[in-house]
Amino acid sequence: MSQYYERPLKFRVMNVFSNHMVLQREKNIHIFGEAEEGTNVKVTLIHSNGSEVSVKTETENEKWLAILPPCSAELNCSLVVDAYKNSKKIDTIEYTDVAIGEVWLAGGQSNMELELKDCEGGQDTLKYDNNPNVRFYYTQKNPYKNKEFYESEENSGWQTFDSESARAWSAVGYYFARKLSKDLDGVTVGIIGCNWGGTSASAWMNKEALLEDKELSSYVEEYENAIQGISVEEQEKAYDEYLAFHTEWDKKCGQMYVENPNLQWSEVEAVLGPCQWPGPMNVKNPFRPSGLHECMLQRVCPYSLRGFIYYQGESDDHKPHMYYKLFTRMIREWREEFLDEELTFLMVQLTMHRYQYDEDFKNWPIIREAQMDAYKTVKNTGIAVIIDRGEFNNIHPVDKLTVGERLELQALAHVYDKLDKKDAFGPVYDKCIYHDDSIELCFLYAQDGFTVKGEIAGFEIAGRDKQFVTADATIKGDRIIVSSTQIVSPLYVRYLWTNYAEVTVFGKNGLPLAPFRTCKKDETKTQVQTAKIQQIMEV
Repeated sequence: MSQYYERPLKFRVMNVFSNHMVLQREKNIHIFGEAEEGTNVKVTLIHSNGSEVSVKTETENEKWLAILPPCSAELNCSLVVDAYKNSKKIDTIEYTDVAIGEVWLAGGQSNMELELKDCEGGQDTLKYDNNPNVRFYYTQKNPYKNKEFYESEENSGWQTFDSESARAWSAVGYYFARKLSKDLDGVTVGIIGCNWGGTSASAWMNKEALLEDKELSSYVEEYENAIQGISVEEQEKAYDEYLAFHTEWDKKCGQMYVENPNLQWSEVEAVLGPCQWPGPMNVKNPFRPSGLHECMLQRVCPYSLRGFIYYQGESDDHKPHMYYKLFTRMIREWREEFLDEELTFLMVQLTMHRYQYDEDFKNWPIIREAQMDAYKTVKNTGIAVIIDRGEFNNIHPVDKLTVGERLELQALAHVYDKLDKKDAFGPVYDKCIYHDDSIELCFLYAQDGFTVKGEIAGFEIAGRDKQFVTADATIKGDRIIVSSTQIVSPLYVRYLWTNYAEVTVFGKNGLPLAPFRTCKKDETKTQVQTAKIQQIMEV
């Protein structure tokens, strides 16, 4: 079916509104949809005590947006939407079991997407959690606007935890929401899942934003070069053929790893042939620039939110030096899309990861640094440091409880004023003091000192030649002194500047020291290599 399918225009409320929905408390509430020009819309929120509040709006450019005033947290509300044409009522849609509480959008790629049933402890969570006051809306995962896209969307809706669908909720999103509801004295928390494994941040941005910048435009230019001279029908056919091939290939690959978990990627491809993931870059490929922005994010804009939680970056490791620019532009765009430039954005800093047969190309530290820089330079952001929760040879570590709850600490500190920042963070590098033969490191949130698990490790030091060697590190109160007998006049220090290593240094609160380097000029080359093998980052 062609992308040029035109859905008949009629009066609609967007599918992110349904029974069991959660509306954002204490902020203007956006209700929106589609209709023919000249359609008038009345939206009425009916509180549990029977009181009502109504607003009216008109259709503009075949879209309508009604804005209800802020309300306090509440359960058992209903929402009625009436449509009128030429003063005659043409439709009424009513939603029940509406909650007013806290709403967060859970964005990113596979580590945000990883489902509750598949995470560590997830089966017990599903079995034993009782009324966690969490509800979920999953933006449908269909990257192509054909007839099937709209039919699938019509079947989407908000879900409660007692439904079978809770098994497929984002584990990070759920654990974040469960803890937040508890710390907010039982307020209902709604999560809008908007994520897809293996995706670059460029997939979640509109084309115009990417084209604004010469470097970022490379994402669009590479895509347009790939489809040049190929008709839409040919692109559709090519992707459908790839999908059929990949489904069978992936099934056989999984069976091979079950039989021998220590297989090298080259051995798999020697038997099955080359992995063709992510397939031909064309109009049906979910990894194309702006594709999921159009087919997922825009389908829930501008739903009223408290903010975003976001876990992504793995798929941009081939252009790590561009990530800060790409990521911060995406944050700004998402805020614009949701009509609130103050929206809080809580990000997850990438954890440790390296596949067994990969070299350590040190590209992930650059992504982690970009994420920390985004936190430090973009207002209303937070960062959950999870450097200690990685798993060797597994890009999808299964401990999502820790990730969700560290994000929740950030929310308590940055949004709800229920936690001091020193309790939401482990130590974060601040500045350094140079001595003749050592460098003294100063930190934020280390006023109580450090805890070391095993032997202190992960520090490197270099002189003017930028050749790093393993450093000796000594903790003195809230500071760390770094030196090496091999470096006479040290200039540079870095910590955990690696794709994967053991993590040994923590704050007294149990949260890890965030990875860092003291100077971005410590690199001896700007070319960044990436893994030669291709490992699928989809769940």
